Amino acid sequence: MLVGARMSHPIITTTANVPIPEAHKLMRERNIRRLPVVDEKGKLIGILSDYDILNASPSPATSLSIWEMNYLINQIKAEDIMSKDVFTVEENDTLEKAARIMADNKVGGLPVLREGIPVGVITETDLFKIFLELMGARNPGLRVTVLVPDKVGELANLTRAISELGGYFIAFSQFLGEDATNREVTFKVTGVDDEILLKVITPYIEKVIDVRTVEC
Repeated sequence: MLVGARMSHPIITTTANVPIPEAHKLMRERNIRRLPVVDEKGKLIGILSDYDILNASPSPATSLSIWEMNYLINQIKAEDIMSKDVFTVEENDTLEKAARIMADNKVGGLPVLREGIPVGVITETDLFKIFLELMGARNPGLRVTVLVPDKVGELANLTRAISELGGYFIAFSQFLGEDATNREVTFKVTGVDDEILLKVITPYIEKVIDVRTVEC
């Protein structure tokens, strides 16, 4: 799956000369935390976050009057406080690439570009929704987590045994195991009894970590 299929769009942007109160108002109205800044050709030149705006606001302990504060804030433009080194992805990049960039750099969202022009944004919330789908979190079923040897053919043996039993897969994911010799596998199925399932898959696993019926 590619970023373009799951990004939020159309994207909301602003320009470099927009006063901070106007940009902040737009962010509140659209309920967004990041506002890409573009030039006259629509090319991305920076990004403005709610954190940037908070840092640019006067301290509550200031001795300035409300009129003086409003005047000073209105002199600040988006280009004055925006981040210019922006982490981005292309719409044809993979979702795992976007997730890796966000995790490695501790950012909650990335503008999605098409030839330098923002066409969407992919956020941690979008990735959480995808994670729910991958794990079948909104579907009832028998959820099983097991440790499987990290060898060619082991997953095929496991899934074939479950299928031959009549199990229907809702979700199937694998993760790092306890060491380099195994993998942790989590799957959700319907149409099978838990005790019979465990008996059938025992020859193909090292250990059962968790078994539970999820009603949702």
